[in-house]
Amino acid sequence: MATNRLVVKEEVAVFASVLFDSANEAAGQEGVLEVREQMAEVIRAMRADLDLTMALSNPDFTPEQRRALVENIFADAHVAFREVLAVMAERGQADLLPRVNDEFRALIGERLGICVVDVTAAVPLDDGLRQLITEKAEADLGKKAVLRERIDKSILGGIIMDVDGNYIDASMISQLNRARNVLKDTTDGGEC
Repeated sequence: MATNRLVVKEEVAVFASVLFDSANEAAGQEGVLEVREQMAEVIRAMRADLDLTMALSNPDFTPEQRRALVENIFADAHVAFREVLAVMAERGQADLLPRVNDEFRALIGERLGICVVDVTAAVPLDDGLRQLITEKAEADLGKKAVLRERIDKSILGGIIMDVDGNYIDASMISQLNRARNVLKDTTDGGEC
């Protein structure tokens, strides 16, 4: 007999597979990557806004109200993503979205045979650096690498990379924070 955990795992796999197939059918690899980015944004929003998270799974709301909430808030999202999230909200399962995201990311590697390299930099990358990052990722992972760039001036300089959940932070802001912590913890022996 299946346990609740196994049922949830299967539901997560179905949500991710339906989402992947719908996005891939509608717009190919680019559609899949668009959904991947939108899902990550929604997860960040849900983590930052507890009211949103609670509303999407709130049993006090009818399934229709939760669906309408998704359709109104995420009207600009990819239709496949919006529809799957609406079904999850109807069923009171929007809290499963991070797990669906993990499964969806795995499907990208399995079904498209690619790895996605998310690069955040303070300024746009030049072509040489793009090529270097792509070639290194392909050599290390044995898959075609697809680079997704994001500009974030708050990191001051350097880059932050995320490859299939492996996070490398070589930003100036993190280096400055590490230096600040070292200086704060270091004493020179001359203090009273």
